[in-house]
Amino acid sequence: MNIKDYLDSTYLKTPEQSGLTKKETWEQVKKLTEEAIENGLYAVMIRPEFVKKTRKLIDDKKSKVVLGTVISFHQGTLDTESKIAEAKQAIADGADELDFVINYKSYKSGNLNGVAEEVKLCNEFVLGKNKVIKWIIEAAALNDEQIIGLTKLIKSVTKEYNPGQEDKVFIKSSTGFYKTSDGKPNGATPHNIKLMLDNAGDLPVKAAGGVRNYQEAKAMVDLGVKRIGTSSALAIANGEESSGDY
Repeated sequence: MNIKDYLDSTYLKTPEQSGLTKKETWEQVKKLTEEAIENGLYAVMIRPEFVKKTRKLIDDKKSKVVLGTVISFHQGTLDTESKIAEAKQAIADGADELDFVINYKSYKSGNLNGVAEEVKLCNEFVLGKNKVIKWIIEAAALNDEQIIGLTKLIKSVTKEYNPGQEDKVFIKSSTGFYKTSDGKPNGATPHNIKLMLDNAGDLPVKAAGGVRNYQEAKAMVDLGVKRIGTSSALAIANGEESSGDY
């Protein structure tokens, strides 16, 4: 196993969240991308406003690093039409993979049909463009029953409407931005990941939020995840410990 093949090197903070200017934020994204290229990491995951410049950087380096971005981040409450509009722009700018925050609040309120329709339409659009889609369920905001139910919903919709394309539809644990009330982990706990894996069927699972060293990353791969989203990707690849917050 080469851990680099699983790592999505991630930077998703806005300038307001980081205290940096937009120019300084781009420098962070640029550095992250160059490190991913130089060290053979699988992918970079960045905000939509930096996709076009990052695409050019990757192409100029003739690199195979995959370029991912986020949709309706980080609340997930945009309507489906708006999510698809964001995705359309991201694809036009050069994104290979799109990580949608599902409307988990709507799911929690009992609107299963609405969430299923969102998955159906967004899958149809992204897969129709031959791109990869990942559904962020924000596991820390859900109880076990809800994690299982939402995972099964995504699986069943994909199986019904996108047969044969299950490998391009991931279920992802976390945005990394959800604030828990009691300081509990907000992302990729072994417990939550196992619930997702046990109920995802043929859909691959991405662990994101809180994976900060090689041992934790390997444990996730050993459980069965296919990808890991982390701001500590380079440290993990080098066998080091990181103090990163995602």
